[in-house]
Amino acid sequence: MNKYYTKPCNFHFGTTSQKNIGKKSIPLNGQHLISFDKIEIINRKKSKIINIKDISKLPKNLKNKINKDLKNIKKKKIFKQLNLSDIPIFMGIVNLTPDSFSDGGKYNKKNLAMKHVNNLLSSGAKIIDIGGESTRPGANDISSTEEWNRIKLVLNSLKNKKCFISLDTRKSFVMQKASKIKVDLINDVSGLNYDPKTINFLKKTRKPFIIHHMKGTPKNMQTKPKYKNVLLDIYDFFESKLKYIRKQGIKHNNIILDPGIGFGKNLKHNITLIKNISIFHSLGLPIMLGLSRKRFIKDISKKNDTKERLGGTISSCIQSYLHGVQILRVHDVKEINQAFKVFKELQN
Repeated sequence: MNKYYTKPCNFHFGTTSQKNIGKKSIPLNGQHLISFDKIEIINRKKSKIINIKDISKLPKNLKNKINKDLKNIKKKKIFKQLNLSDIPIFMGIVNLTPDSFSDGGKYNKKNLAMKHVNNLLSSGAKIIDIGGESTRPGANDISSTEEWNRIKLVLNSLKNKKCFISLDTRKSFVMQKASKIKVDLINDVSGLNYDPKTINFLKKTRKPFIIHHMKGTPKNMQTKPKYKNVLLDIYDFFESKLKYIRKQGIKHNNIILDPGIGFGKNLKHNITLIKNISIFHSLGLPIMLGLSRKRFIKDISKKNDTKERLGGTISSCIQSYLHGVQILRVHDVKEINQAFKVFKELQN
């Protein structure tokens, strides 16, 4: 039996979107500033785009499946402590590591890290993502103790600060230690696969978390990654993971989906995911993307590559926003926030 997937497409924005809702388009995630009037119906053999008014003409079983997906696509998303009505939400990156791919060693002292946190917050970051282990391609594992020692002083400095803290770790030991100080969100790039104790931690604490997709490990993930269909394979991964965590007794919906750009994906995989990111709205949860300074920007821009890759980051972030992505994990919050302020004003 063919499995079908529903992807909203043909989006309208700003005042145009507001005018079309109720007449020809449907709001995306309850956002009247982004709406759509077509869907792409996809299976592993073919796909077709139809107008939303033609859904009623489809065979009964397919129509029921699509209408179920549409409920998830158009419903307003709610997440503990985050305002998903005002998007994009910027997650500012704080790497307390000596070897991260673009800023290793830059903030791995307490005073430098806290200055960076304050700059990110004043620039418009709503989430601060603290990490003590590099997961760049080719990175080696480090011990839980070493990772914890890298972040504990900064977390202690943040415990009385009013900001939303995300913990970028794969290790339950680090999660346990950090949760006694200040953690609002768990960002485990392994997709909850690295440490078998992580699920029990999440169940016990009821912490919000991100389901991130990564093929392999940081050490080997970029060694000729292969998929049957990268878009649908990752969709199925999310669907299976959600079923698993529900069976483990995690019932809350404070969960974010991140397809993991650059984590076990080549250039073609990354482009396919970014261009078709709206398919994941039918899973009914907020979407996050980490596009900042990634290798795909270099691969596309070639001789126009720069160290910060700011131009490519901004363009891919705006593309993602135009397909309803709610959270963007970025290094350069000030500049990217500026780009969005100008872009949104020009859409009105």
